[in-house]
Amino acid sequence: MDNNELLKLESTALNIRRNILRLIRAGQAGHVGGALSSVEILTALYFNILNVDPKNPKWPLRDRFVLSAGHKCLVLYSALAEKGFFDKSVLDTYGDLDSIIP
Repeated sequence: MDNNELLKLESTALNIRRNILRLIRAGQAGHVGGALSSVEILTALYFNILNVDPKNPKWPLRDRFVLSAGHKCLVLYSALAEKGFFDKSVLDTYGDLDSIIP
């Protein structure tokens, strides 16, 4: 990995951290420590390793990622929004009864 790729991943990780804080503000709840501690892992996975396509999320040959630690869901929502699976404005609906991110 060259320096430019590393800088891009670092910038993406910073955006994901901002998204996590946005989620906590929107929902008035969340485990910030668990979410922030996983930012680098999900950044590496979703932006460098996993074979996924936000424009085709049901692609049969996509890689799958299972996050079993539910208290870290904020980092997953943040990474998915940053990757383009849904618009970042959805993050502001976290905690709403009709939100796609419960």
